[in-house]
Amino acid sequence: MKNTDLSKKIKELRTRLGLSQGELADIAQLNLRTVQRIESGETEPRGDSLKRLANALNVMPNDLIEWTEKEDNGLLVFLNLSALAFIAFPIMGIIVPLIIYMLKKDQVKNINETGRRILNFQITWCLAIFLGYILFFCVIFLHVHIPMPNISLANLGGLELMILAPIFYYVFNVLIILWNAYRSYKGKVVIYQPAVRFLR
Repeated sequence: MKNTDLSKKIKELRTRLGLSQGELADIAQLNLRTVQRIESGETEPRGDSLKRLANALNVMPNDLIEWTEKEDNGLLVFLNLSALAFIAFPIMGIIVPLIIYMLKKDQVKNINETGRRILNFQITWCLAIFLGYILFFCVIFLHVHIPMPNISLANLGGLELMILAPIFYYVFNVLIILWNAYRSYKGKVVIYQPAVRFLR
């Protein structure tokens, strides 16, 4: 089954520019029959044809690619939940979603944005957790004195809070992933914060 959304969008863009199918074919340097088949949904433009059509319609090829993507909220939910692999080892929360993201990139609607947000969050989280482990190692084994703020939470000192921090990080990560999996299931945009934008 061909993508009728793409064919409708191409026709809409063509008529908005006031072009006939023949004129579009001439500008895009495509056969008239090819343009007709694309607009009727008989075929989808790919590669060079897609680029030529995009240029003729004054849009970016990526804009047209978006209309060829299929909606698959189930895959987006799976992509979100794959980040739970961090429970086995923190770096797995990056590797597993990255593999799924790379395999399905540009094939599923919203996967590019969702994938980048998950990866940015997980990379940020991994850096925070590893820095926490390094800090803990320095304090306990190297006896490095780090000035700790005088925080008292349920009569816990700075060292105890430092020990509990990774547990908080893990629980927070799980809750964020589950919440965003639910948002993906509902077709909403995921929100992974705080995160440094490593991937744009």
